Amino acid sequence: MSPTGTAAPTDPASADSASAAPRGRRFWSAPPRPVWEEKPTRAGLAGKGIALSAACLAILFPLWIVIVTSLSSRRTIDAAGGLVIVPRDLTLIAYEELLSGGQVQRAALVSLGVTVVGTAFSMVVSVLCAYGLSRTNSLGHRWILMTLLATMFFGAGLIPTYLLVQALGLTDTYLALILPGAVSVFNVLVLRSFFMNISPELIDSARIDGAGDLRILWRIVLPLSRAVIAVIALFYAVGYWSAWFNASIYLTDQDMMPLQNVMIQLVQKQEPPTGLGQRIKTGQLSPLAVQMAVMVLALLPVAVASPFVQKHFRKGMLTGAVKG
Repeated sequence: MSPTGTAAPTDPASADSASAAPRGRRFWSAPPRPVWEEKPTRAGLAGKGIALSAACLAILFPLWIVIVTSLSSRRTIDAAGGLVIVPRDLTLIAYEELLSGGQVQRAALVSLGVTVVGTAFSMVVSVLCAYGLSRTNSLGHRWILMTLLATMFFGAGLIPTYLLVQALGLTDTYLALILPGAVSVFNVLVLRSFFMNISPELIDSARIDGAGDLRILWRIVLPLSRAVIAVIALFYAVGYWSAWFNASIYLTDQDMMPLQNVMIQLVQKQEPPTGLGQRIKTGQLSPLAVQMAVMVLALLPVAVASPFVQKHFRKGMLTGAVKG
């Protein structure tokens, strides 16, 4: 009843909903969620754990065999009949011999030098190209971008590339290991996408203060792009360190061969590197231990550098590739 003695009007819809809803419960229910947002069951968690454990085992078990075999003596390798799984009589004789001089040490220095110089050169060219393409009002922006994209789908082939390198006089030089693959269009596009996501107000304010393009790139763009630069630098470094094909077709001097080519020759021909033949003949060193030790040396730089760049992958690689 109202204060005046008349009945207060009631809303039929609200009365019906109030009577239909159970006491103590909300009047509305949350919309159904997708399956992947539901809380995983115990069986699901157990299945994921088993799958991840199996994947890790499939990756780490061969690596374990390689490392243990490289640290095993010849007696242990002969007793195991080849690759060693259970470590016994561990020794560093294979690594001591490889790093004491000779072809393997020279090849490792060649690979290290090519990786450092090549990565620096590739990063400079890629960053400058990506920054220029990220400025949509730059001269020839669209045509240059279309030309770069075309090279991702159409290539001249091996023979024209070899003839070009030969005509430029790059055969039997270390430049043949750097220049033919110095720039990756995919990496340039990732850098360009990241640069385009930088706030235009920062660049405009720098221009108002009188800064030029190079100063803007050095003082503003690069400090804000450390994540993507670290990831792209890792890509280039891994590519140069693992490359072997260019050396096999452009180099004829064995003293100039990088580590990967020496490792291929060692594994395929079953021949010891220069300077190790005497230790192998006397039975102090196993050829299989030398092969595994060379593989470990080839994998070591990438395995050491990857964890330091892993934290930048999501922010650098994915952001630059998706938001572009």
